[in-house]
Amino acid sequence: MTIQDIKKHLEENAKNTDIEFKRLFHGRGGLYEGWNHLTVDSIDTILSVALYDEESAETELLDMLKEFIQGSRYTSMVLQRRHLKGSPSEIIIGEVADDLFVVENGMKIKLNLLSNRNSGYFADMKNGRAFVRENAKGKSVLNLFSYTCAFSLAASLGGASKVSNIDMSKGALSTGRANHHLNDLDTRGISFHPYNILKSFSRIKKKGPYDLIIIDPPTFQKGSFEATKDYRKLIMKLPQIASENCLLLACLNSPDLNAEFITALIKELAPSFKFVKRLENVQEFASADEDRSLKNLIFKREKL
Repeated sequence: MTIQDIKKHLEENAKNTDIEFKRLFHGRGGLYEGWNHLTVDSIDTILSVALYDEESAETELLDMLKEFIQGSRYTSMVLQRRHLKGSPSEIIIGEVADDLFVVENGMKIKLNLLSNRNSGYFADMKNGRAFVRENAKGKSVLNLFSYTCAFSLAASLGGASKVSNIDMSKGALSTGRANHHLNDLDTRGISFHPYNILKSFSRIKKKGPYDLIIIDPPTFQKGSFEATKDYRKLIMKLPQIASENCLLLACLNSPDLNAEFITALIKELAPSFKFVKRLENVQEFASADEDRSLKNLIFKREKL
């Protein structure tokens, strides 16, 4: 795939863009030979470009992108060199507001686009948030590993009766609270707890039982969570905190663990939860190997 092929791809995918976030090029899915290290996102009038490995043709690529945005809706371009640890993002064209946010299905989420690490928004989880929004009405929701609380926004906008957000990072939870205010949501009935989830089960249990539980952990976070050994610790606790007809959204974003990893744990440790379906991934995040891509698995508790 040549750089000009990428330009044609971007032009086609950008035809119907608006204020809502859209991924225009997803090299990370392995579908475009030679470009696994490149992603390009549309964020209203900003073109956000990320490189996950050194690009020998970076100058040529940037020249093409500058040509691409001429006459388009984009007035700014930001480049993240994610392969360079500690390297700041670079504004190539235009400017970026300090109070930037991304829009997803009308929901606003604060965005730290100039960070060379996590921006505060995981776009590939869009369909998971849509599921939560569609199924939260009147429910008590537990959001584990809540980060900046995007699932909480979806649940609240979907009519949840209460939401408990749990994450070790006080900073992330602070951003999560700000996200609710950004969407004019009343935070009464929404809690933000800076707990180590694996060490705080008794406190989490007190606010139960929960009708909808979301488990969206990092694959690996030193001193906090390691999917291969810690996911089972969460699953075995589920029957103690779940309501009779509880829905579970269990997420896994490890390329080395397939969906069977989760379904087998549920069958062994929480057999009252029955597998319903795997949510389809966002079309723009298509992967050459779906087993290695994001897994969003839905379970429902039934009487044994």
